[in-house]
Amino acid sequence: MREFDGVGSASRREPSGSAHRIYLPFILLLLMFTPSVDSSWWYIGALGARVICDNIPGLVNKQRQLCQRHPDLMQSIGEGAKEWIRECQHQFRHHRWNCSTLERDHTVFGRVMLRSSREAAFVYAISSAGVVYAITRACSQGELKICGCDTHRRGRASDEEGDFDWGGCSDNINYGIKFAKAFVDARERMVKDARALMNLHNNRCGRMAVKRFMKTECKCHGVSGSCALRTCWLAMSDFRRTGDYLRKKYNTAVEVTMNQDGSGFMVADRDYKRTTKNDLVYIENSPDYCLMDRSAGSLGTAGRVCNKSSRGMDGCEVMCCGRGYDTTRVKRMSKCECKFKWCCAVECRDCEETVDVHTCKPHKKPDWLDLT
Repeated sequence: MREFDGVGSASRREPSGSAHRIYLPFILLLLMFTPSVDSSWWYIGALGARVICDNIPGLVNKQRQLCQRHPDLMQSIGEGAKEWIRECQHQFRHHRWNCSTLERDHTVFGRVMLRSSREAAFVYAISSAGVVYAITRACSQGELKICGCDTHRRGRASDEEGDFDWGGCSDNINYGIKFAKAFVDARERMVKDARALMNLHNNRCGRMAVKRFMKTECKCHGVSGSCALRTCWLAMSDFRRTGDYLRKKYNTAVEVTMNQDGSGFMVADRDYKRTTKNDLVYIENSPDYCLMDRSAGSLGTAGRVCNKSSRGMDGCEVMCCGRGYDTTRVKRMSKCECKFKWCCAVECRDCEETVDVHTCKPHKKPDWLDLT
């Protein structure tokens, strides 16, 4: 069982014996047929500067202990959560599921994360990557007491451009990965079911994705700016590269099933021969996200803007699931007649233009429903 915070349980009255007999079967039915939606550490991003460890919903004991020991790290994780959620929404902006978040909802994404789908695989990977990125960046910028720059990069080294000296402030990616693993994986390590194994695997893929795009940056010290002498350090690439990479992994995610002893996965397709070490994995197929379905967490695509001329995922035919679209003519301001002015500016006029905006039609109920 996953861990829940029993908020307010002490203040509830015990029901009388007769009431207990009446309500117990009803409560059991609710528990059987209503899947739980756990709160998540993802909600830290919505708290901003108000991070108080005992009040963060969704933290398990180990996460709460880490929060209490390192409150400054929680601030970084909160800022990182906003960043990876924005990146998720950028990557899926043209898709039926567009990484929508729910306001004042402790689960952040709602019931859509209950399904062990490709979308869940991506969210767990990008969120884990976001923690690595946020902690590593905060270490390098001197915002945290517990870590700083990576001091292991010292001495001489060489690359395709010649010799250089390690110096400057290398990003402490190994500390970021270590803390992210301890914090993010804590909930999943409390249980041993297929979903927990899936989440742990995708969490790791996200962490390694950030490390994959570490790059060497250098500063030249030669005469007249020549690079006879160079000082170099390791730095993380822009988080967009991690997002783009994980988005491609989402496209090629591998369906898996739990093996018989419950210790790992088997690929569902027996003809699949490659290792899944660096692939995102999922267990259940995704819904089509065409219609609003509260039980599946689908918001549907009614009212979504689509591209009439596109044949891709953002095209009206695909986005609207064949329901058609409405066209609205709107006026908007844009920059026009831009001229370069010496030196050094670009001057433009504000021009009004009329454009057509296409939005998906809502689902039409069958006529017979209106007769009942």
